[in-house]
Amino acid sequence: MSPRSSQPDRTRGHSAPAPQPRPLLVAGVMSGTSADGIDVALCRIRPGLHAADLPQVKLLGHRAFPYEKTLRSTILAIAAGRGTTAAELSQLSWRLGELYAGAIAETSASLRRKPQLAAIHGQTIYHQAVSARFLGSPLRCTSQMGEAAVIAERMRIPVVSDFRPADLAAGGQGAPLVPMLDFCSFRHATKNRLLLNLGGIANVTALPAAGSIAEVLAFDTGPANMLIDLLMQRLYHRPLDRDGAVAASGRVLQPVLDRLMTAPYFSKPAPKSCGREQFGTAFAERLLSQRKRTSALRQDVIATATAFTAATVLDAYRRICRPHLERYGSEARSTELLAAGGGARNPTLMSMLEQGFAPLGVKVSNTADAGLPVEAKEAAAFALLGWLTWHHLPGNVPSATGAARQVILGKVTFA
Repeated sequence: MSPRSSQPDRTRGHSAPAPQPRPLLVAGVMSGTSADGIDVALCRIRPGLHAADLPQVKLLGHRAFPYEKTLRSTILAIAAGRGTTAAELSQLSWRLGELYAGAIAETSASLRRKPQLAAIHGQTIYHQAVSARFLGSPLRCTSQMGEAAVIAERMRIPVVSDFRPADLAAGGQGAPLVPMLDFCSFRHATKNRLLLNLGGIANVTALPAAGSIAEVLAFDTGPANMLIDLLMQRLYHRPLDRDGAVAASGRVLQPVLDRLMTAPYFSKPAPKSCGREQFGTAFAERLLSQRKRTSALRQDVIATATAFTAATVLDAYRRICRPHLERYGSEARSTELLAAGGGARNPTLMSMLEQGFAPLGVKVSNTADAGLPVEAKEAAAFALLGWLTWHHLPGNVPSATGAARQVILGKVTFA
């Protein structure tokens, strides 16, 4: 693959023949809705031995790069709807491009391996999966920041970016996109599996034992770290509840939790997705206002927000996942939940999940027990999606996103 000047996006057209799938070293880069930093996963991805086999993903290394405080506050303010300018949006996108390039370069140097391709999710600043009128017409849209041309130039490798719009254009939610990795790497012949990602937003993938890709179910269950982080910043001036220590010291305000669970999102059927627009600053303010009425302690608010995340996951399982698994995975010997993302490192949240799922016969562990570190999963997922795009292969799962068909995701920027 010789370097060449920037070319038009070939991922959406069919004028060029699809390249034969081959092994590639891919850097997957993820920045989540919590806007806490950048995760880079360097993966060796190879096609299956036979044409019908799934691609194989092997993680070679992973690095995390926290955002500097001012950058994070800027991202969060813009995502929350603070007034901004076209200049600031452009500057942010280009600044993030430089940071992504630096994170890939540092990860590459530490592992002494240069990737052949980069796959960048970008920093979400707006995601509107439900149609709303704009200038007189119904519209759905999504926006991720991070200039791919900067990354391609600094690293001198092709970059796949902007994964969500193609699915959205095909009628999908544009999320979740991690289910393709879940299906390729975690489907089990005799067990039903739930893959729970506890990032800024929590999403779950239900994989019936030995199921086909058409039987994959996935959706966002609600907020996870995003809401807890917002409340920690307001009440403690800290970026997060490290190790769930604050939540562990508080008590759950059950009447408040019960009211939170009446939010309309939770009764909607799958496929569905959510974000900061539903569970961001305004939602956190409502929770804080209820604290004033009950004279609750600060730690009680954090405990309640943590219990809220666990309760929404359990509610999603009872309402949506369990009936699906009973229909398609009824012959499974057991059901297990494998958690990943930053929330999987929160012992208080994980304990709440274990206690809630135990009576339902679901064993709770994490993806590290199945060979993939919890911090690396989302970045590895986008490495796989980038590999698929490069080979002109679809990366969305319509049964998860609601898209009318499988589509090739993303745009390619050549070095």
